Amino acid sequence: MKKLLEKRKITMNKKRVAISLLAFLVLFFIGTKVYAAPETIPIPRINISVDNANTPTEYVDNIKLLIMLTILTLLPSIIVMMTSFIRISVVFSFLRGALGTQQAPPNQVLVGLAIFLTIFIMAPTFNKINSTAITPYLNNTITQAQAIEEGAKPLREFMLKQTRQKDLKLFVEASKYNGTITKENVPLYIVIPAYVISELQTAFKIGFLLYIPFIIMDLVVSSILLSMGMMMLPPVMISLPFKLLLFVMVDGWNLLVKSLIMSFS
Repeated sequence: MKKLLEKRKITMNKKRVAISLLAFLVLFFIGTKVYAAPETIPIPRINISVDNANTPTEYVDNIKLLIMLTILTLLPSIIVMMTSFIRISVVFSFLRGALGTQQAPPNQVLVGLAIFLTIFIMAPTFNKINSTAITPYLNNTITQAQAIEEGAKPLREFMLKQTRQKDLKLFVEASKYNGTITKENVPLYIVIPAYVISELQTAFKIGFLLYIPFIIMDLVVSSILLSMGMMMLPPVMISLPFKLLLFVMVDGWNLLVKSLIMSFS
């Protein structure tokens, strides 16, 4: 029996060796083609140039197109500086600092809320720009220069309502503008910086009013902790839950957003 088992093991081993050798030979002698890379598909080229202009008018139009594409990269910053986004975003940052929360609400939430509130507040102004400038220009009833002039009027009117006379006077005198300046013809390069510093001034006033109740709560909590001898316990750790409770009880988000909207009307 032992001899038969040994013979079977030997034959099985021989079969395994033979099968492995046969597989190796098949893989070795069968040729395979390996390609370095697939054939490349030509990508369409995007070319914006003035070489294909045949007339002076087409040449000028191509130059204007290049200038407009360059201005589009700065468009978000320009829009932010000419809308209510400044005041809203600064007030929200002051609110988070007054509450003492580090990352709550996160920046994405505050910026998103500020953007949608800006769209809500600026909707009448945007509608005026659309009806007086964009739509007539797309219908070829006015020229590009007229569209820019008509579109600037609603923005100028909105910014002048929120701009302090002191700030506007500062930039008018610094620019040394020749001629008489009225609300209808004041240049935007004078109105925009005056509007920005006026908005920052207003936002800082609102931020100061937001800090007052929370500072009082911090003082009360720190006085209680000192009277109890808990000098090593940070007062912010104890006052933060009470700040949040106070803000929720008075419906703080509703009051703050309502105050911001009413401040522009």
